[in-house]
Amino acid sequence: MCLVEALEGRYVSLAKNLRAGLRKGPKPKQWTCEPELLLSPNIPKPLHGVSPRSILGPIWWQKTRHEAYRSTNFHCQACGVYKFNARWRKWLEGHEVYDIDYLLGSAVYIKTVPLCHFCHNFIHDGRLRSLLEKGEIPPGKYIQIIQHGHRVLGEAGLIKPQPYTGPFADWKDWRLIIGDKRYPPKFKSLKEWKKAFE
Repeated sequence: MCLVEALEGRYVSLAKNLRAGLRKGPKPKQWTCEPELLLSPNIPKPLHGVSPRSILGPIWWQKTRHEAYRSTNFHCQACGVYKFNARWRKWLEGHEVYDIDYLLGSAVYIKTVPLCHFCHNFIHDGRLRSLLEKGEIPPGKYIQIIQHGHRVLGEAGLIKPQPYTGPFADWKDWRLIIGDKRYPPKFKSLKEWKKAFE
C-alpha cells in the first residue's frame, strides 16, 4: 500500500468517526440532568402573555436562551438528549423557570433552561391539551409527549403531581417578578383572558 492510499484510508476513517461523534453529540461539559424540571407548574392564567422574553425583549431573549443551550453543551436539561437526537424537532427551546406563590400571586423568574421539544411541551401540558382539542397537533404526538415526560420522571423516581386547584390570589394582585421589578397581568380579568385564548 502506498503512502497516499494509507493517508486516504485514515481520512475516510477520520470522517466516519467524526460523523459518528456528531450523531452522538459533543462530549458534554460538566452539567447535571434535572428531570425535576418536568414538575414545573403551569403559569397561572393571570400571567399568561407576561414573560421575561416579552418584557426584556428579543435581544435579551436570544442571548439568554443561547447561553442556556451552551451551558449543557446543547443537551436537554430535563432528559439529557442531545439536540440533534431529539424527537420531532432537532433543536432546543428555552424555558423560563419560576418560583410561584399562588396565595401571594407572584411568579419570581429564576432562570432559563434548555429543553427538547417533548420535555418543554410536557411541562406546558395545559397548552398542549388545548392544541390537541383544537386539532392543531395529532393525537399520536400528544401521546408520545406525555409518555416521554412520564418515562423521564419515572426513571428519576418522580411522579407529576395533580395541578394546583386553589386557593389563588385575586387576578389583579398577580405579579411577575424579575429582579426587583414587578409586572402586572396583561389581561385585566378572566373574561378578557378568555377572549384572547379560547
